[in-house]
Amino acid sequence: MQLRDYIGILRRNWILVLGTTLVGLLVGGTISAMTKPTYSAETQLFVAIQSSGSVQELQQGNTFSQARVQSYVQTVTSPAVLQPAIDTLGLNESAEELSQRVTASSQLDTVLINISVNDESPVQAAAVARGVADSFVRVIDELEKPRTGGPSPVNMSVTKPATAPTVPSSPNTKINLALGLILGLGLGVTASVFRSTLDTRIRGELDLREVTDAPLLGGISFDQDATKSPLLTQVLPHSPRAESFRQLRTNLKFANVSDKARTVLVTSSLPGEGKSTTAANLGIALAQTGQTVCLVDADLRRPMINEYLGLDRSAGLTTALIGVADVDDLLQSWGDDSLYVLTSGQIPPNPSELLGSEEMKLLLGRLEQAFDIVIVDAPPLLPVTDAAVLSQHVGGVVLVVGSQKLRQQDLQKSLSALEMVNANILGVVLNRLPSKGPDAYSYTYYGHNESGLAGKSRRKTTQRSAASVRNEREFDDFETTIYSDVSARAHTFPRDSQNPT
Repeated sequence: MQLRDYIGILRRNWILVLGTTLVGLLVGGTISAMTKPTYSAETQLFVAIQSSGSVQELQQGNTFSQARVQSYVQTVTSPAVLQPAIDTLGLNESAEELSQRVTASSQLDTVLINISVNDESPVQAAAVARGVADSFVRVIDELEKPRTGGPSPVNMSVTKPATAPTVPSSPNTKINLALGLILGLGLGVTASVFRSTLDTRIRGELDLREVTDAPLLGGISFDQDATKSPLLTQVLPHSPRAESFRQLRTNLKFANVSDKARTVLVTSSLPGEGKSTTAANLGIALAQTGQTVCLVDADLRRPMINEYLGLDRSAGLTTALIGVADVDDLLQSWGDDSLYVLTSGQIPPNPSELLGSEEMKLLLGRLEQAFDIVIVDAPPLLPVTDAAVLSQHVGGVVLVVGSQKLRQQDLQKSLSALEMVNANILGVVLNRLPSKGPDAYSYTYYGHNESGLAGKSRRKTTQRSAASVRNEREFDDFETTIYSDVSARAHTFPRDSQNPT
C-alpha cells in the first residue's frame, strides 16, 4: 500500500480514529482524577573530607569522597538509617515499608546526595525527609569514625533542607492526558488499518480496481431524496445527480464506439444496488439526445420499472413472449422524448426459461431494428441465473455496483458468471457513492448556481418548465454533436418516426 492509500483509510475511518483518541483522553483524565495526589519532598547533602587544606590533600579527599558517595547512597534506605527516623517521628510503619517511599541518588563525579520522600501529606513528606537526612548524617558519622578514636574524617552537611511541596508530584495530569492521546490515536490508526484489511466491501474506484479492470462508466452519488424522486426528470437539470447520468450516457457511447451493442443489459450482483433506477435514468438520458430508446423491464421476479415510471404492467414482456399480444401493442410511450417502455407483464413461474428462449432473442432483434438503442433491466446475477442467460442475447452488459453494499468476492463471482457465458462487459457503474470523502464521485461544476434552488424546487412530477427543458436540450445537442464527430454510425436501421416499432 502507498501513502495515499493509508491517508484514504484514515479519512474513511476518521470517526473511529477520533473516537479512540477521545476515549484515550478520557481514560487519562479519569486515571488522574481517581489517583490520590502524592507529594514529594527533597533534601540535599554535601559530603566533604576533613583535611589540613593542602592542595594534594584536598585532591585526595575529593577523590575519596566521590568513591564513598555511591556507598552512602545505598545506605540511605537501610534499616540502620530509617528505623531511628521512624522512632523519632513516631511513624506507624516498618523500615521496609518506609524504604518504598524513600529514594536516594547522586550524580556521577559529584559529592552531592539527594534524598526524596513521597507521602500523601506534603507536611509529612517534608518531616520524613528531614528525619531521614538527620539519621543518615549520624549513621555515616558513626560508620566513618576511626576505631582508635577521634572525629570522623567525613563531614556531611545539609545544603538544601526539605520543605513542604505545594504541588503534588503525581498524578501528572498533563503526562497522563498526553499518553492517553498517543495511545488512543495509535489504537485508532491500528484499528482502521486492520478494519480496512478485513473489510472487503467496495467503497470506491480503488476497491473496484482490486477486482477488475473493466471501464468505470460513471459514478452516481448517494442522494437521500432519490428514494422519493428517483428519476432524472425529477431533479434540477444541472444537479450533480443529473450530471452523473449524462456522464454515464457519454461514457457508454464511447465504450460502444463501434455501435455494435444496440441492446444493453443493465444488471447488478445483488438486489438493492440500484440497477433499475440506473436503467430507467439511462434510458431517459439517452432519449433526451433525440435517440429513440426502448426500455425493457426483464426483471420477471421483482419488476420495478413500472413503479418508477408510473406505468401499468398488467401486459408487457411476458405477454409478448407467450404470444398473447404483439409487442407493437404493448409498448408504452413515456415523457416528451422518444422513450418507449415495455413493462414486465405478469410474473411467470419460469422466468429463466422465458428469458433464455428463442422468442426472447427474436423479440430483442425486432426491437433493435426499430430503435436506436434498447436498455434491458435484468435481475441480479448472484441470486438467479436470469441475467447470465439473457446476456447471451444482448450486445453488451453494464454492471451496477452498490458502494458500501457489495463485497469484492461477490463482484468477482458476478464477473465470472458473465465471463462464463462470453458476455460483452461494457463497463461498471458505481452507485450510491458518498458525496464527500476519499470515495466521492460527484459533479459540482453546474451545481453552485443551483444549490440554493435544490431544496425549494425539487420536482415531484415528470413535468418540467420550458426554460429547464430548453437548457437541457441545448446541452444534449452539444454532446450529440461531439459524439457524432468522433464516430459515425456503422449503419442506419430503417424506422418510422411516427411509429418506431
